[in-house]
Amino acid sequence: MADKDGSKTHPKKQEIVRLERTDRPAPEISLHGLPEFLPGWVWLTGAGPGDPGLLTLHAVNALHQADCVVYDALVSEDILSLTRTEAELIYSGKRGGKPSLRQEDISRQLVSLAQEKKRVLRLKGGDPFVFGRGGEEAQALVQAQIPFRLIPGISAGIGGLGYAGIPVTHREVNHAVTFVTGHLAGKDTPELLDWSAIARATPVIVIYMAMSRLGAIADLLMQAGRDGGEKIAIVTHATMPEQRVVTGTLGSAAALAAKYDLQPPSIIVIGDVVDLHNELSWFGAAFEAQD
Repeated sequence: MADKDGSKTHPKKQEIVRLERTDRPAPEISLHGLPEFLPGWVWLTGAGPGDPGLLTLHAVNALHQADCVVYDALVSEDILSLTRTEAELIYSGKRGGKPSLRQEDISRQLVSLAQEKKRVLRLKGGDPFVFGRGGEEAQALVQAQIPFRLIPGISAGIGGLGYAGIPVTHREVNHAVTFVTGHLAGKDTPELLDWSAIARATPVIVIYMAMSRLGAIADLLMQAGRDGGEKIAIVTHATMPEQRVVTGTLGSAAALAAKYDLQPPSIIVIGDVVDLHNELSWFGAAFEAQD
């Protein structure tokens, strides 16, 4: 942004006032039309990126009725506290590099619990159908003739970046965005993704599950023509009090992650929308750095 005389100006930045969480219970909400959770059903439900306030009303309704909750590692204690006292909580893991049940075992468990006529809530971080393997679980339920319902959640690639003040689309910057998972990039197994096509496809790329492969991903994108000086933001623990935001360049991405000891869960965005972080940051991260 520049003045009429050509001198560069910096955008105004909103003063960040960090809102503290309270112990005040969530308000009781009475809405007509929320469905009854019937025995023998499985509800595949997104818990959003972390902040309990981003749960949908359908998700809260499910938590209040479920007999058992099969939940992933990224589902917080605050969210689990919304379950009934007598509900059974079953941990399934599903976090990169950490012990987890095999996906096939989770699907079989969902079928078995439903066959016991329990109201089974499958609770996943983000959205079940966005890199969440919810489609595989739904297929297993269909094959076993178990009725299911899908409750979408807010994905970290949209809501999490919003908490960092980074819109994934901005009219003056981009009209398209690519969402991709990076956990297999650069491994010895054959590449499942055409990184050259991804590099050319859209001005903005959002990458999930990429921290352990960040250097390889940056190299693949630069080899395919992306500029090493292009802006990148790494957001860890998005929407949570411990959220951290680090911005830099694509060429320095791996060094940034190492320098600031950035750990999963994380979401990464590449493109000029990263410049908006300085202007639109509103949440107040526990840590921010710009290289």
